[in-house]
Amino acid sequence: MKWLCNFLKGPKPGEPNRRRPQVTAGEEEDALWHQRPVRPKNDPPRNDNEELDRAIAESLTEDVKPPKEKNHKGDNNDEDLARAIQDSLNMNPYTPYNPYAPSQAQPRGHRVCGSCKHEIGHGHYLSCMGIYWHPQCFRCSSCGHPIRETEFTLLGTDPYHKLCYKELHHPKCDVCLQFIPTNRSGLIEYRAHPFWGQKYCPLHEHDRTPRCCSCEKMEPRNTKYMSLGDGRSLCMECLGSAVMDTGECQPLYHSIRDYYEGMNMKLDQQIPMLLVERQALNEAMEGESRGPHHMPETRGLCLSEEQTVSSILRRPRIGGNRLLDMRTQPQKLTRRCEVTAILVLYGLPRLLTGSILAHELMHGWLRLKGYRNLNAEVEEGICQVMSYLWLESEILPSSSRHAQPSSSYASSSSSSYPPTSSKKGGISHTEKKLGEFFMHQIANDTSTAYGDGFRTAYAAVNKYGLRQTLNHIRLTGGFPV
Repeated sequence: MKWLCNFLKGPKPGEPNRRRPQVTAGEEEDALWHQRPVRPKNDPPRNDNEELDRAIAESLTEDVKPPKEKNHKGDNNDEDLARAIQDSLNMNPYTPYNPYAPSQAQPRGHRVCGSCKHEIGHGHYLSCMGIYWHPQCFRCSSCGHPIRETEFTLLGTDPYHKLCYKELHHPKCDVCLQFIPTNRSGLIEYRAHPFWGQKYCPLHEHDRTPRCCSCEKMEPRNTKYMSLGDGRSLCMECLGSAVMDTGECQPLYHSIRDYYEGMNMKLDQQIPMLLVERQALNEAMEGESRGPHHMPETRGLCLSEEQTVSSILRRPRIGGNRLLDMRTQPQKLTRRCEVTAILVLYGLPRLLTGSILAHELMHGWLRLKGYRNLNAEVEEGICQVMSYLWLESEILPSSSRHAQPSSSYASSSSSSYPPTSSKKGGISHTEKKLGEFFMHQIANDTSTAYGDGFRTAYAAVNKYGLRQTLNHIRLTGGFPV
């Protein structure tokens, strides 16, 4: 801290002249010695800068002391001087700015390479956003090659080539497999499936990209979906458990009837069940004078009128990405009770087919048990609850299920759930994920009858139990509050 003394005394011989005011020889003496005299210690201070004055004077007298004494006390004096200057600046806010005060030099090790973490020292270096690199250390954090372009991307302290960064972090479309383009505002805009998270460019919603009729995933460009020949497509995952003909569906149908019986909701009548094509299902729906309230895409139907329906007799053969040799057989349905038959669309995965059967069987149960003139929200809502509970029994272990709202319809002595899976050997992870998606669809349906109806019905079943909820519907036509 000898800079203040050196500044006042002038440079030593051979030293470069540090910026100081231009004064004459006489003025220099006045500038040096006509300072405020040091006051005795018992004299009261006259202003806030007295400590600074004393420190300056002591520093000036240091030159006349013996060298040993100077060396011995030099460090302490420097520290006292620095402390006095700092205190003076803190105490007096009107201290004038000194343009000749030296700037604080950064230590040599201040610059540390952001890559190798070693001191940069002297020589060339690169700097960006307060980060430094040796020229040889300025490499892409992805490919490891040197960055020689004038434009690059910095993520934290990691530099990247622009293309490398884009490859790593710019979202790609899961359909066309290209980088998702920006919109007119320069923002990356894409769509994403709410359950699967599949990201895709907005234009694919309008360019006739096939979408699986079961799981709703869009067909990627490097994959081919199965065409069912009626405008529907099926992805390979859903095709793996698809139910293709009436005979193949019978074991599933009987297992769901057993599920109803396990909840003390046995169906005494033998209701025929047929797997049909899309066109046959639509024609049957048009032939119903009264009927259930249908979704935009009808997948099942509980018939109450006599009709002749073409059912799928034999599983079609797969050729390439198409189904071949579809064999159907017309079947006349005769009305023997309130329910003529249950029709289900063919080609859907086992769990989706089962959830449709559980829904349509509930329509049949309500009619056979004398539930009349229910409005759409009540009837479709309670049928969706049965579909949801059956899916839950298939994919969730008993310890993870809700507090068994379905078993509350059975007698008080029966507290066991129906069999947890109608498929021998349980279900695969893929099929379980599909089941979770079908439950997600039911729970998040936006329609009034199927969506709001389900949520109201499910809340009532959870609160009062299935039996009491159904009794309330019989008496009032609505759900208990």
